[in-house]
Amino acid sequence: MKKKIIMIVLIVLCLLLSYALWQYIRIKTAKVEVKLNDDLTLEVGTKRKVSSYIQDINGTIINDYRLNSSKLGDLEVPFEFINTDGIKVKYNFKVKVVDTIEPLIWLGNSYKVQRGSDINLIDNILCGDNYDNKPKCIIEGDYDLNKEGVYKLVFKATDKSGNSESQPFNLYVYEPNQSSDVNNKSEKINTSYSDVIKNYKNKDNRIGIDVSEFQKDIDFARIKKSGVDFMMIRIGGGTNGKYFLDKKFKRNIKLAKKYNIDVGIYFYSYANSIKSARKDARWVLKQLGKNKLQLPIAFDWEEWRSFNAYNLSFFKLTSIAESFLDEVKSAGYDGMLYSSKTYLDYIWLETNYDIWLAHYTSKTDYKGKYKMWQMCENGKVDGIDTDVDIDIMYK
Repeated sequence: MKKKIIMIVLIVLCLLLSYALWQYIRIKTAKVEVKLNDDLTLEVGTKRKVSSYIQDINGTIINDYRLNSSKLGDLEVPFEFINTDGIKVKYNFKVKVVDTIEPLIWLGNSYKVQRGSDINLIDNILCGDNYDNKPKCIIEGDYDLNKEGVYKLVFKATDKSGNSESQPFNLYVYEPNQSSDVNNKSEKINTSYSDVIKNYKNKDNRIGIDVSEFQKDIDFARIKKSGVDFMMIRIGGGTNGKYFLDKKFKRNIKLAKKYNIDVGIYFYSYANSIKSARKDARWVLKQLGKNKLQLPIAFDWEEWRSFNAYNLSFFKLTSIAESFLDEVKSAGYDGMLYSSKTYLDYIWLETNYDIWLAHYTSKTDYKGKYKMWQMCENGKVDGIDTDVDIDIMYK
């Protein structure tokens, strides 16, 4: 009996070994036909997948993952695919992560400074780069901020990859004109909330507002009657442990719930690192408590006048925003990035999160995708005594 069992075991082992050998030979001799693109470079900070580099393949990629473009240099790209014979095949290739984009100089053809100003022009003119946290920024030419006149200068920026940008400009150092603002007031024109509903409301969108303590005590019964579909409420702002809670946040979220107005919130951040952004998000979640949201939590970063002092690349800034939004997403909330059209066009890099676009115009020409459009800051709605931002959210 024992001999019979041993014989059966040996037969099973032989069959298993034969199958394993057959599988090994089958995989080793599997047909692999992969034709790669001629260009195997990946721009740093951009989002591309494995398939972006494959012209032709005799099969289907199993996991078409997104490549890590956060560091310059060679990047191994291993992947698996099922070939036309149904065999799983391993393959890999290399791409080179490069930085070929020149720095950005936020400057037109002229720049005006009052005589006697003690500002540092290089600190005040935004000079940033997609990857370099601190590109070299210089001004070529002589000028004197204590002497009135026009100075022909060149602002030059160079990043660590050798990409450079130059912007010629005229620096106007002027004497202050004490009477320039006399009788220079123009009549203020507001955007009526009812007109926005009339001109923009359809089955594919909702019309709402965003508010903070600057809107004072809102009459929720009246704004509800005016047709406010939703509300983005400022919860507060700050960073690195120094936070402020919006004085009207608790009142606004409580009454919005009472009047069945859908709510999202936004946080004004000064974060200068991924660590501080995550800390910001945790503070927001703590303040939010048990309040439920129907709409996203938005990250609002607007420190553009002080941008140079932050020593942030556009890639790092986008990573900071995504770190905040990743944190709120892990807590079960939707995330959204708020910014104006200009900065979305030139500074923020592509992100996986929805965009809340600020562009004060009757028809935006922003080319990117966006979930919500802040169309004006001078809105008038019954129930709010001050101006208010009016937003359109798309389904």
